[in-house]
Amino acid sequence: MSSSPYIFDATAENFQEKVMQASMTTPVLVDVWADWCAPCKQLTPVLEKLANDYKGGFMLAKVNADEQQELSGSLGVRSLPTVILVKNGQAVDGFNGALPEGEVRKVLDKHVEAPAENPHDKAHRLWEEGDLDGALTVLTEMNQNDPGDLKVLIDLAQIKAELGDIETAEQVLNSLPPEEKMQPQARQLAARLKFMKQAGELPPIQELEKTLDANPKDSAALHQLALQHVLKDNNAEAMDLLIRLIQSDASYKDGIAKTTLIELFDKLGNNNADVRTYRRKLYTLMH
Repeated sequence: MSSSPYIFDATAENFQEKVMQASMTTPVLVDVWADWCAPCKQLTPVLEKLANDYKGGFMLAKVNADEQQELSGSLGVRSLPTVILVKNGQAVDGFNGALPEGEVRKVLDKHVEAPAENPHDKAHRLWEEGDLDGALTVLTEMNQNDPGDLKVLIDLAQIKAELGDIETAEQVLNSLPPEEKMQPQARQLAARLKFMKQAGELPPIQELEKTLDANPKDSAALHQLALQHVLKDNNAEAMDLLIRLIQSDASYKDGIAKTTLIELFDKLGNNNADVRTYRRKLYTLMH
């Protein structure tokens, strides 16, 4: 049972009062789930997050299908999870299966008044949902209203980079005060941009793998394949290749393997588990 005031367990005994009658004043989202249902486990945190985000704009009623078989049957449940939106005593919308947060919001927003959202939070939500253009629009407006907000500037640069506009991202990054360029987010972006600029100069992954099959210690192929993996966010694979290069040819291109590895650490940040693992490996090699 959640401690949230917007979430409750619905049963056959309380359904009429807490769902049907309550929906006359506040919409109720009914989530029919079970412990053994994997998609239910994916959907539950999404629904609970939204219930708290909407701050009482709707109530979330959780129905355990195993414990409430008669209620589930009366609701016409044929698969799990089943989600039903009840408003004014009627089922007005719903869906089956686990949907991403953005899709659930679309269902809710047709019937529920969404709370005012902080613009920066909205931009990050859109960003996480993959709507880069939407996030860029919000951040651009924020930047126009307050050009001195450095957090917004860095976010703008990051989204520009993800959209492939490396030149604009670099311009924004270079416009930051020196002390801001040393902040973790700015350093991560600088490292990411450097890797992105190298992308067009690299041979295809398959060609590099073939080269390493023939010669596992080919320094150029080790370094280039590591860069390819960085660009695909296969960071552990990239770090492993760079460690291999340090072990076999630490002086290659004036120690570029170590330099690249440290830049990758900057890109990912110290909280990344792979960074902690491979930083220890690098330390062991250096000492």
